[in-house]
Amino acid sequence: MSSDVSVSASDPSLTRLRRAAGTLATAALQRMDERLPWYSAMPAEERSWVGLVAQAGIGAFVTWYGNPGRELEITADVFGTAPRELTRSISLQQTLELMRVVVDVVEEQGVALEAAGAPQQRMRESVLRYSREVAFAAAEIYARAAEARGAWDARLEALVVDALVRGEADDGLRSRAAALGWNETEKVAVVVGSTPQGRVENVVDDLRRAARHLGADALVGVQGDRVVVVLGRADDPLAAAGALAERFGPGPVVTGPVMATLAEASRSARAALAGLVAARAWPGAPRPVAADELLPERVLSGDVTARRALVDRAYRRLTDDEDSPLLDTVAAYLDLGRSIEGAARALFVHPNTVRYRLRRVCEITGWDPADPREGFVLQVAIAAGRLADGPPR
Repeated sequence: MSSDVSVSASDPSLTRLRRAAGTLATAALQRMDERLPWYSAMPAEERSWVGLVAQAGIGAFVTWYGNPGRELEITADVFGTAPRELTRSISLQQTLELMRVVVDVVEEQGVALEAAGAPQQRMRESVLRYSREVAFAAAEIYARAAEARGAWDARLEALVVDALVRGEADDGLRSRAAALGWNETEKVAVVVGSTPQGRVENVVDDLRRAARHLGADALVGVQGDRVVVVLGRADDPLAAAGALAERFGPGPVVTGPVMATLAEASRSARAALAGLVAARAWPGAPRPVAADELLPERVLSGDVTARRALVDRAYRRLTDDEDSPLLDTVAAYLDLGRSIEGAARALFVHPNTVRYRLRRVCEITGWDPADPREGFVLQVAIAAGRLADGPPR
């Protein structure tokens, strides 16, 4: 952009403006101290960066004002003097506030420096045009910084989620999550499902925005045809899983167990991913479904962790009850088509005894043999337990 209000190099007002550049910069910094509380509270190093920007802004204005036809190069002249980290230290609004202070000082004191008889409107017009270009340049710089930071954050987020899936939760993971703003005090659970249609960036933004609306933090990783969401919340992160499931693609959505910290989230991720593979064997599963509700399907798909959990939670508890033959009773009941009378005849006991024992099975394991789904869980648990107790090969 060329200027039609610039003056010649020999103009006395330009000479006085050049000599007063240092004074103008000092006055601008003093005005910042008076008007901008956030500037006064900044660390000394960051205050020096802001001072560099103010001095460069005044210097660039003086140079432009004395060079007719010279295009404004605000980005290089002004903001190029400060480190890139300055865009993280102060916001765009704060940048515009400090530049407004600089412009006010230049306008107030610059008008007084103009030669006698010179039209003061000339200085004001020059300051107005220059301040407009500074504002546009600042907005452009912050937009580029935000775009670069967003791309960097997306790559870092993908690395964090991938590390959790692979079980590589170390101190480096915690520091990377902290850089993404993760709250270490939150409980954590992992939700997995199929990837919905659309661009990856839009999918990630949609899931993260929905989680935030539900009062939870989220780290999202799109891994081909599946999406892994790490949910964090102060109370129960799974409280947000139901509404979040609508944002996934078609098919099952599986939630892992709740963990106390992000470092333990790998266990939740492994359970959820194993459940996602096994969920095909239960077409009627709720959406979302907990990985622990898919224990029998996970056992059938070869999940050793699920087999151990199912045996411990059902088979072992029933065999440890020495005062009552609960295991034989529930096994007979299930094998004989869930018939109380048939189990009673097979065991030579009264039907009420069978009913009592089945209630005890439900109390001990948490699964009701009379429920079709829960009876299936117990049946697989008994089979897995018998295999585990079998003679070695």
